[in-house]
Amino acid sequence: MLDRRVFLAVCSQAGIASTVLPGVLWAMAAEKKSPITREMIDEAALLADVPIADEYKDMMLESLNDFRAGFDAIHDLHIPNQVAPALTFDPVPPGMKLESARRPMKISAAPSVPGRAPANLEDVAFLSVRELAELVRTRKVSSTALTGMYLERLKRYDPLLKFVITLTEDRAQAQAAEADREIAAGKYRGPLHGIPWGAKDLLAVKGYRTTWGAGGFESQAIEEDATVVQRLDAAGAVLVAKLTLGALAQGDKWFGGMTRNPWNSRQGSSGSSAGAASATSAGCVGFAVGSETLGSISSPSTRCGATGLRPSFGLVPRTGAMALSWTMDKLGPICRAVEDCALVLSAIYGPDGKDRAVRAAAFNWDAGLDWRKLRVGYLKADFELPPPPEPPKEEKGLTPEKTKKREEEKANREFARARQVYDKRFQDAALDRLGSMGVRLLPVELPKYPYNAMRVILLAEAAAAFDELTRGGRDKLLTQQSKNDWPNTFRSARFIPAVEYIQANRARTLAMEAMAKVFDEVDVIVAPTFSTQIVATNLTGHPAVILPNGVRGDDAPQPQMRDGELQAGGPGTPVSLTFLGQLYGEARLLAVAKAYQDATGFHRKHPKLVLGAS
Repeated sequence: MLDRRVFLAVCSQAGIASTVLPGVLWAMAAEKKSPITREMIDEAALLADVPIADEYKDMMLESLNDFRAGFDAIHDLHIPNQVAPALTFDPVPPGMKLESARRPMKISAAPSVPGRAPANLEDVAFLSVRELAELVRTRKVSSTALTGMYLERLKRYDPLLKFVITLTEDRAQAQAAEADREIAAGKYRGPLHGIPWGAKDLLAVKGYRTTWGAGGFESQAIEEDATVVQRLDAAGAVLVAKLTLGALAQGDKWFGGMTRNPWNSRQGSSGSSAGAASATSAGCVGFAVGSETLGSISSPSTRCGATGLRPSFGLVPRTGAMALSWTMDKLGPICRAVEDCALVLSAIYGPDGKDRAVRAAAFNWDAGLDWRKLRVGYLKADFELPPPPEPPKEEKGLTPEKTKKREEEKANREFARARQVYDKRFQDAALDRLGSMGVRLLPVELPKYPYNAMRVILLAEAAAAFDELTRGGRDKLLTQQSKNDWPNTFRSARFIPAVEYIQANRARTLAMEAMAKVFDEVDVIVAPTFSTQIVATNLTGHPAVILPNGVRGDDAPQPQMRDGELQAGGPGTPVSLTFLGQLYGEARLLAVAKAYQDATGFHRKHPKLVLGAS
């Protein structure tokens, strides 16, 4: 079996500084189904740019073949995706004390509801969870009727938006009927009781397939309920659908097509929580649960004009969810309003005894929290317009194909710049509005670290999570096969040296410590959604709320076509704003975000869906 100390000693004796070389050796030996030879060492050394003297090669062979046998023994275990490494990531810096005492949540005052159900029940399709809850609690609308309405809308708009993988109709109807019986008997479970919701299809649900959105997994069944599903069942919520995600949590393209943006169905909804954001925005579920590793709640919430919460790492258990990166994956709600996110989080957070990363931190929602007493910062540099990118140098003798490609790239650069300039008005208006609310914004800066370089952590963990997919050649079943898609990324990630993975994590520790110092000065930070913060805070584990910040007008720059697809932006599409919080500081974070949302009302806007559009 593998002895890491001996392995490193042999590599050291041979003068090997890079662990790329052994990775290449194992791949070559596996491909040729033979022991490692001197010739393989020569080829691998050339590829890894590691010179090895002849006198070391024979000395290495026996040990290297022993290691290979050890790797094979581990491969023979066929480790399931949900098994995490024996190392648990903890974003909490030394000395930080977490609030652990749970208190009853304090929700906002009951909204006024009509004396009876509307003649057309679809009039309530875009209401917030808080508003729907009051209709159900007062029995103005039954859960059965509400569930039937949302199921019908899911069926009607799915051909246009492609956001459903599996309807859970039988389960939903039974849950809704039980909710109505309990509420009639005076057994009200709380604001999620009887509310229909949708699950990103990386959450296991007993009796239904869990496809991860990926070719080759279309019929996969995981016969358990994910912890968040169990907890929402316990809260009385009604699961109506398993919603789309880009294959293995990348983008908005899945084995059934591309999920669409309800505001412009010619665009994708972005991803990877593609269906969760699209269905919520389109008024086809009361709320949804998605996931984020590196933007998968932030991006589709922005594109679709939804309100998303990416909780602190380690607040919501991921048991029963597909693993992509054990140290970065987070589950969170996608809703129509900030308080909805708080209501859902209250139901799903906390240790389950299975996900070792989850901390016993309390989330005590108080809709009446005096947010005016909180310290609010803003990423001053990120709200400033960056300089335009330098155009590429001119080249002579280009083929017509390359000339066309360069022209397309130029058009895309010009559009991206024009969109930046146009969208800055929304960012400036947000800062002005916060000022008019009495918020004294404190300029802050993110610690300067090479955050993008730390993405190798995600890539290495993802490649490990889907190791058998790559080694078995089943990656060819995935729909997307470009250089930026998972199949190529997984293959490339196998060449990330173990030493560099560890070094990236050490750099991450430095970034976490520096970020903690920033949040010693403020409780909440306002930021553009797509700036350095999205990578930085996903690495450090800090929470974020992404909410609608307006809709582009008819004068917005027209988006470009790229590879046959309409790019993001353009007239009539939403923009977003992000609020960042202290680790496990969701109650304060959501209070500030709710105050801004209530003051602006952008979440009240919703898309006008047109069937037959394409």
